[in-house]
Amino acid sequence: FGSSRFDSKPKRGGCEGRGGLDRSLTMKLNRFLGKMVNETVTMELKNGTQVSGTITAVDSSMNTHLKQVKVTVRHKNPVSMAYLSIRGANIRYVILPDHADLNILLIDDAPKQNPPKYPAGSKKAKKAAAGGGGGGGGGDRDRDRDRDRDRDRDRDRDRRR
Repeated sequence: FGSSRFDSKPKRGGCEGRGGLDRSLTMKLNRFLGKMVNETVTMELKNGTQVSGTITAVDSSMNTHLKQVKVTVRHKNPVSMAYLSIRGANIRYVILPDHADLNILLIDDAPKQNPPKYPAGSKKAKKAAAGGGGGGGGGDRDRDRDRDRDRDRDRDRDRRR
């Protein structure tokens, strides 16, 4: 296991922006760990436990699923397990293997989300969210309204008789 470490909480100071990191230049840690599937890593958890194993999956909450795991609780003997899932919030840091090429792994190749067509709060944005704006549409809504109107008319006619 190598000397490359990734802390789950970035240190403040030194970088641009309020949070300590320039968001345009950073990659989400869970996406980075997702690229480490089939790599063997060592993690230290916030309670001091060390976990070594091969990453099988990482989800959007940084929950990490490992196989061929060795768990060493502080001041105890190591325990081997076939599979283990770790809650992302419990990870203090990850020690990466020496052979991991960070120049390639840190390239954020996720598709970029397009900005909204209309600014938030504008009339056009509200109209687009409501399903309006642009011919046609509303078929089921119009049909339901007409059916309700006809039903009410028939009920009123029957009451008058």
